[in-house]
Amino acid sequence: MSRDELSNRSNDSGGLELKQIVFIGRTFEEYMKMFNLTVDEINGRSILDCPGGACSFSSQARKLGANPMAVDMAYEYKIDELELKGFQDIEHTMKQMEPVQSIYVWDQFGSIQGLKEERTRAITDCVADMKMFPDRYVASVLPDLPFADEQFDLTLSAHFLFTYADRLDVDFHIATIMELLRVSKREVRIFPTVDLSGERYKHMDELKLILEELGYTVSEEPTAYEFQRNAHTMLQIVKHNRTR
Repeated sequence: MSRDELSNRSNDSGGLELKQIVFIGRTFEEYMKMFNLTVDEINGRSILDCPGGACSFSSQARKLGANPMAVDMAYEYKIDELELKGFQDIEHTMKQMEPVQSIYVWDQFGSIQGLKEERTRAITDCVADMKMFPDRYVASVLPDLPFADEQFDLTLSAHFLFTYADRLDVDFHIATIMELLRVSKREVRIFPTVDLSGERYKHMDELKLILEELGYTVSEEPTAYEFQRNAHTMLQIVKHNRTR
């Protein structure tokens, strides 16, 4: 989900229009760093990417023996429409980044051109996988998910919760996290733990206390990934009713 989608949530009575969606995603390699994952850790596991956007995690994880599923409200649109919109969005976003390069860490991408190449690779892989496995890309609007209890071994959620803390209230965060936990057997990982200004989510301690009182183990874990400054930590929530 994008900023444009969020800004239209309260005004939306008949579904979002495609022009309100920004369809851009991260690469598999970014996901592995963001969530402290190894290939051995994903092999043979069912993994939910929520929201999946135009990310290539599912595409590459599937090739490495995982059983991934992606969910996003954008998937209600036709794949060809999303592909076209995604490439347009990459061009537009790169132009917007020119004057604000200093608020990002360029160690991984090197330059805006390097970032563009990675975002292009992500959507290219994603679209190819969507065409091959359309039933593995499910349209849904959080905080509701159309999946069974504990359907997935692991759930990953990138650049949505906490990121848009100025538009998503505490109740929405709690409801969404509880839904992510409902469909997960073992754990949920959320990246990053800061908002768009780079500040730690202001209700994090309150949220952690609620989850700990419910019996979950909750920790903020440093990661090897940082593009937005200060966005280098994930929230890991582990359930204890199952063994790995």
